[in-house]
Amino acid sequence: MKKRLISMISALSLLFTASYGAEVEGVGKGYKGDIKVGVTYEGNEIKEVKVLEHQETNFTKRAMKEITKNIVATQNVDVDNVAGATYTSEGIKEAVKSAMATAGIVLNSKSAVKEEKVALTDTTTDVVVVGGGGAGLTAAISAKEKGVNVILVEKMAMLGGNTNYATAGINAANSKLQQKLGIEDSSELFYQDTLKGGKNKNNPELLKTMTDRSGDIITWLVDRGADLTEVTYTGGQSVKRIHRPTGGKAVGPMIVETLGNVAEKEGIDIRLESSVKEILKDGDKVVGVKVEHKGEVYTIHAKAVVMATGGFGANSKMVAKYKPELKDFGSTNSPAITGEGIAMVESVGGTLVDMTEIQTHPTVVHHNTAMITEAVRGEGAILVNRKGERFINELETRDVVSKAELAQDGKSAFLVFDESIREKLGAINNYIKKGYAISGNSLDELAEKIGVDKKNLNATMNKYNEYVKAGKDTEFNKNILPRELGKAPFYAIEVSPAVHHTMGGVSINSSAEVLTADGKVIKGLYAAGEITGGVHGANRIGGNAMTDITVFGNIAGNNAAEYSKNN
Repeated sequence: MKKRLISMISALSLLFTASYGAEVEGVGKGYKGDIKVGVTYEGNEIKEVKVLEHQETNFTKRAMKEITKNIVATQNVDVDNVAGATYTSEGIKEAVKSAMATAGIVLNSKSAVKEEKVALTDTTTDVVVVGGGGAGLTAAISAKEKGVNVILVEKMAMLGGNTNYATAGINAANSKLQQKLGIEDSSELFYQDTLKGGKNKNNPELLKTMTDRSGDIITWLVDRGADLTEVTYTGGQSVKRIHRPTGGKAVGPMIVETLGNVAEKEGIDIRLESSVKEILKDGDKVVGVKVEHKGEVYTIHAKAVVMATGGFGANSKMVAKYKPELKDFGSTNSPAITGEGIAMVESVGGTLVDMTEIQTHPTVVHHNTAMITEAVRGEGAILVNRKGERFINELETRDVVSKAELAQDGKSAFLVFDESIREKLGAINNYIKKGYAISGNSLDELAEKIGVDKKNLNATMNKYNEYVKAGKDTEFNKNILPRELGKAPFYAIEVSPAVHHTMGGVSINSSAEVLTADGKVIKGLYAAGEITGGVHGANRIGGNAMTDITVFGNIAGNNAAEYSKNN
């Protein structure tokens, strides 16, 4: 009788589930860790997909919403990824597939439901900011805090652009944190380090502006909620200057999340999936932009326009046009970084500078586009070739290290570090999760796994550790030797160069005003971030992009606001 009752209850339960839908969970790998989803289904139809747990940054929330909506609408897991959030998109799809496998769901795919077009009308504002990365968000917030109306337009489905890919930190001299930690630094020393790194091709006026204001921009960011609690070394710097989040977490996503929250609280009108097609000009003044949103075109009339659309590192044709030797190179950039903003500024009279100065990043996962933060080398990791030998000062500037790697057998190298560096730098955990790093409980085991000479690798490491003890690298003159590498397990990541940053772009002055070929200001037009040229010269030092985009984003926003009040 008891067994019969249990069977009846089970049958009723199954009937209830079949009528009203059951839920099954699945897990996939995202950019920063596991993504768990809950899939509600009836028979072979998915009714709803909810993201239950994840470690992704907040900027991917819109991507999650888009992917889950499309899966339900099409009854197909193989929907398009959201550009700029590929790993998150793939993680959600993997999690849904896992849930389907558990439940035995076989989908009957159908066409996506067409969205109703929203009627868009021309509008007017004081300042329009084009681009929602670090420069654009900083500019929009700075302008809004000056008391003017701001619209920010971003062509992607989420904020962040290339800033989402920034990992190491933000350089600054004379910051409050440096002073608190007893680090002696000055804007002049920062200037000289950057000038040297840029091969003396930097625009002195712009460089001085960036270095002089660097300490203040750290305060500005921290006052708005940014987590910048640690200071360490990076290549090309003579002192500890790169500010980063607690535990060495990636700086870019944190800045985007922080500034995105501030922009939302400030009530800034943010329009995503909105691509600017043209800068509008009336006589000698810029007066707005023409925008396309999902096939609909409209005009935003504005008293001032801030261009913050980034560089052109993801546009392989444009890269090859200016630097043919980089044809067919991979890129670490966001797919959004395609250079059309540069062309639009040029079309209204703006001039360009340093367009052939294109930087490669030396530690990009070989045959991949995933960048390994420079902070790994800053914490003491070494580079070895297939012989198991060092071949360069690991903290040389990016162009020098890249060239040295390309001269090695296989045109790649191995970034080697130990457990003590992993413990110091949280970003490494993600590299391990993604399978970029190979580990060994001894150097012999590691050497065998990566295919380098065991004897040489052990000799190289012993010699390096002796340099650390002595405080002097007599082989490659590396002057920053933070620690011996001797704590197992040991790790190696095969790396090679890829296009990373375009130093050239729109010509501006220290007020972030766009200039013509004869040095005149284009009224009402400002630019900030990687769309501009001149700040970094022939080579950008790691950590300086974040300084550049926030310092000049702040200047552009403030000055655009003042201009709009007076015109």
